[in-house]
Amino acid sequence: MSGKYARTRRALGTVLLAVTLSALATPGTAGAAEDTTTSPAPAAVDFGRTGPYEVNVDIGVVHTFYYPKNMGQSGERHPVVIWGNGTGAVPGVYSSLLRHWASQGFVVAAANTPTSNFAISMRAGIDVLEQWNADPDSPFHGKVDLDHIGSAGHSQGGAAAINAAVDPRVDTAVPIQPGPLADPDLMDEPVFHLAGQRDLTVWPALVKALYRDSGHVPAVYGEVRGAGHLSSIGDGGEFRAPTTAWLRFWLMGDERARGLFFGANCGYCADTGLWSDWMRNTQALAVPGPA
Repeated sequence: MSGKYARTRRALGTVLLAVTLSALATPGTAGAAEDTTTSPAPAAVDFGRTGPYEVNVDIGVVHTFYYPKNMGQSGERHPVVIWGNGTGAVPGVYSSLLRHWASQGFVVAAANTPTSNFAISMRAGIDVLEQWNADPDSPFHGKVDLDHIGSAGHSQGGAAAINAAVDPRVDTAVPIQPGPLADPDLMDEPVFHLAGQRDLTVWPALVKALYRDSGHVPAVYGEVRGAGHLSSIGDGGEFRAPTTAWLRFWLMGDERARGLFFGANCGYCADTGLWSDWMRNTQALAVPGPA
């Protein structure tokens, strides 16, 4: 990355903030060759629908935790999503989206900070869950899947999702309309960059620049048609189902989600009703599609 480009991106970041796989491993597909399958995608699944778990919410000083009420009810362990808020926001702004992920079986550690860019509190959420998972007196004991952790966030928190992925414990990142104060060159996990077609705060061109900086990892760029900068707050809007599918594939190995992103007949690739732009880099094209 040139010094000129880095300085330009930092300058853009100042303006924007003022106004408001395990490395490359995939679930069972690490090091796979470029996919040539023409198999159809699996039967459609609505990942935007509420999952099977009832949800508990614990609001603390540093984090708010969203998690299945009956964790481990069938002997399962629950993957983790650490969350970063947009500038000036708190987890409650995104509560319906974070509850949705918990209903899908994730433990969500949302940093309460309204200035999440450097991902310090986000990464601390992993530390807390590590302690609770090891504590026999904790309801989280032995029920958290600390081998599968994703980072996600919106706006400034989207940049933080990239910054959090520098942590080797993080396995994938989902930056939603991310600010520019992040360097994808420093992460080595698969990443799903999301932009809004009508976002006038974090322009799609900025998110595309972050996507292009992610050429060393499987990276996908999705631009939600008609979405503005606040379209992802609340229940996540049109961002909810795709982010859920991505997290379920990379953190749970959910094969029903694979065909939405990967393979010759990628389900999202042709969905022009949802996306105004869609791109997959060479590394993402190498991830096999459905068998």
